[in-house]
Amino acid sequence: MQMRAQGEKLLALGARAVLIKGGHGSGAQSVDILVEHDAVVRLAAERIATSNTHGTGCTLSSAIAAGLAKGLDLADSVRQAKAYVTAAIAASNRLTIGHGHGPVHHFHDWWDEEAI
Repeated sequence: MQMRAQGEKLLALGARAVLIKGGHGSGAQSVDILVEHDAVVRLAAERIATSNTHGTGCTLSSAIAAGLAKGLDLADSVRQAKAYVTAAIAASNRLTIGHGHGPVHHFHDWWDEEAI
């Protein structure tokens, strides 16, 4: 309820829609909510134990924009983007790039890890 209330306060300030992320929260699920003037959409996914989360915010916003460019409505764009980012996080441990927090695996559906 607290996330929804915060989203509604931002709507009152003039935003057309607010997406509040729960990725840095705790619990078994990562829950985001999309708050619009006429609807609230709850998006939950299993929390994935990995330190490879670099780029999740940029990836999510880009995936949402791509969905909108393809003609999806906002809620469907956010749903698809969340699913894509969740899968990219889940696949991130298959990459060994750099040190510290690694990136999500943006190309998990297309790359053959045997070839990397």
